[in-house]
Amino acid sequence: MKKILPKILPAILILSCFNFQSFSQVTNQRVFDTVGFIPEHYPVRIALFEKESFSTGGIIFLGNSITEMGDWKKLTGDSTAVNRGIGGDITFGVLKRLDEIIRRQPRKLFILIGINDIGKDIPDAVIADNVRKIIERVQQESSKTTIYIHSILPVNPLVPNFPQHYDKQTQILSTNIKLKEIADSKNVVFINIHDQFLDEQQNLDKRYTVDGLHLNKSGYDMWIKYLRDNLFLP
Repeated sequence: MKKILPKILPAILILSCFNFQSFSQVTNQRVFDTVGFIPEHYPVRIALFEKESFSTGGIIFLGNSITEMGDWKKLTGDSTAVNRGIGGDITFGVLKRLDEIIRRQPRKLFILIGINDIGKDIPDAVIADNVRKIIERVQQESSKTTIYIHSILPVNPLVPNFPQHYDKQTQILSTNIKLKEIADSKNVVFINIHDQFLDEQQNLDKRYTVDGLHLNKSGYDMWIKYLRDNLFLP
């Protein structure tokens, strides 16, 4: 037995080092997806944006399906309001399409993004860092734009047809804390829309949603009223 041990120990040490290196490499790799939930919808929306009339100095609403589903021209009463929502989009997708936003040099830019990132288990620190990058690029290349960062809305898994992957209220709350910190550090407006939509159980109020995730007409009316009441919109 004593003669065998000297031969076995070096092999064990080599194997241990190999396993440690392999483990280190795995843990350093990105473990989340950076493509939106509806990748086929992304180019369709981009093509539509390219066909729209071009103007500068207006109001832009930028985000995912919650933004896309809003009739912002009607809601704001502003015919120049631009809808730049893409269903399924995440912060990585928004970063890729900032060129068109910057070319328009908007007067006001309202951003609501992050719930799909959470649905894909993207860490809240990564979400906040991407929002920081969005803010910094707009500030650098469209300096006259007033940026408004919305908190991520609550969800309600008790509503029928609630989409999978989104029952993550704890991460929504922790991400919102980080988004506010980023907004404050960059001197942009943080709009805590999250708390306005809560019911007594701290879920998205059923009165304002179609499926526990997306808003209905009452939800959009509530949203725009909050923006007006707080003088973010006239």
